[in-house]
Amino acid sequence: MGQINCSDDMLFEKKISEEEIFNGRVFKIAVRQIETPEGTTSSRELVYHNGGACVLPVDDEQNVYLVKQFRAPFERVLLEAPAGKLEKDEDPLVCAGREITEETGLSASSIESLGTMISTPGYCSEIIYIYLATALEYVGGEPDPSEYLSTVKLSLKEALRMADSGEIEDAKTVIAIYRTARRFGL
Repeated sequence: MGQINCSDDMLFEKKISEEEIFNGRVFKIAVRQIETPEGTTSSRELVYHNGGACVLPVDDEQNVYLVKQFRAPFERVLLEAPAGKLEKDEDPLVCAGREITEETGLSASSIESLGTMISTPGYCSEIIYIYLATALEYVGGEPDPSEYLSTVKLSLKEALRMADSGEIEDAKTVIAIYRTARRFGL
C-alpha cells in the first residue's frame, strides 16, 4: 500500500524477468515481470523509445513557428513545435537543429536548452529534449519523404493564449511555449 513520506527505497520494484515482444523502427515493446515492494508479483508493459527533440523557433519580433501535421493515433491535424525522434546515441541538440530546418526551412544561430520532459512515465521510456531557437534565418528545408506538414507563424502571445485555452494540445509544444514565455517575461 502507498505510504506518505516513505523513502524512495521503499518504492522500488524488483525486476524478475523481461521479454521483448516487438522491435520496430521507432520503439520496442517488452513485458516485465516484477516483485512489488510488498513482495507480490505483477507485470509491466513497457515501451522503449530513443527519445526526441522539440524546438520552438522564435524570431526577433517574438513570433513562433509551429507546424500542422496529421497524427494517425488521433486521426486529425495537430499544431506542434518542430520535433523529431532521436537516432540511437544522437545528440539531442543536433536533432533539434536538423528538425527546425527540415520542418520550417529555418536555421538558428542560437539554440538553448529549455530542459526535458518525460512524456508518459507509466509505460514509456521516451524523454523529449526541449529547445528554444533564436537568431533565425530562412535557408529552405524539406521534410522527410513521408512527412506532410505546413508551417504556421504566430505571435508568442497568441501561442501562449492557444496553449492556455487548449487549442494547442500537444504536451511538448505546450511546455516549450510556457518555458519560452517565461524566458521572455510573459
